[in-house]
Amino acid sequence: MKQLSMCGVRLFVLCQLLLLPTLLLAQSEQPKSAPPPIGQQLVREGDLALKLVGVLAVGTAKDEIEAETMLGNVGIAPRNGWIADYPVTPDIIGELHKSVRNAAASNKISMGVDEALKRLDTVKTDLKVTVNPATKVTAEETKSRTADNYPDQTVINNYYNNEGPPVVTYYAPPPDYYYLYAWVPFAFWWSDFWFPGFFVLRDFHRFAFVNNRAVFISNHFNDVRVHRVFRVDPVTRFRGRTFAGIGATSRKGFIPTGVPRSERTIFNGGRGRMAPSGRMMPSPSGGGALMERRMRR
Repeated sequence: MKQLSMCGVRLFVLCQLLLLPTLLLAQSEQPKSAPPPIGQQLVREGDLALKLVGVLAVGTAKDEIEAETMLGNVGIAPRNGWIADYPVTPDIIGELHKSVRNAAASNKISMGVDEALKRLDTVKTDLKVTVNPATKVTAEETKSRTADNYPDQTVINNYYNNEGPPVVTYYAPPPDYYYLYAWVPFAFWWSDFWFPGFFVLRDFHRFAFVNNRAVFISNHFNDVRVHRVFRVDPVTRFRGRTFAGIGATSRKGFIPTGVPRSERTIFNGGRGRMAPSGRMMPSPSGGGALMERRMRR
């Protein structure tokens, strides 16, 4: 009996060894992560600031302007300051990562660097902004995120035809829409997918729904007092040469508006929702294609 028992043990071990290559192959063939959608989730900087000011224990803000001001006072802001209605793009996330790290390292907020960045990640997850700035990436790492799992051109074309051009996308737009977009060369990760940059519309006025709440997202800002419209260009903002919002670290190098306290009264305060033509912009149908045609007339 003892001998039979030992034979059974040996047989079991042998079977496990024979099955090991199959198990390892099965593990290596796990389903790939789904790539990001063609049109990205739109989140206003003002909404991000409202959530961030609380989780970083900076203070209690009654509105987004107060939240942006509190964060700016401790050095937490995009490089050219907070612009409430502007969308949170990957480069903005990268600038916030840097400013949150610096604020924690210099004891401007009451927590360590790791805890502060963890809380920033929690806010990003809550708002469905699955973006992390890329550190130095090797060619092998980028190759491992193979492009065969990305949407093919037919899927992208159908999206544009049915939904209209998205404000922010990580994939090259179809040729007919390419002129509408600016390319921002900021490398980042979306989940485990690496991108060398992203595309954003040069001009946009959109209504979006965030947590069942209608919000307005735009890079045009109408000052009704002086009858002037200001446009924040995505590429010049990335390079730092643009209008300043709340919490900008320095006024040097920013484009002057000629309006006192413009960072609050124009880019973060109440204003008319108008396109450069002066017409009120309705909620776009068909994902925004009609709106884009009106803007180009």
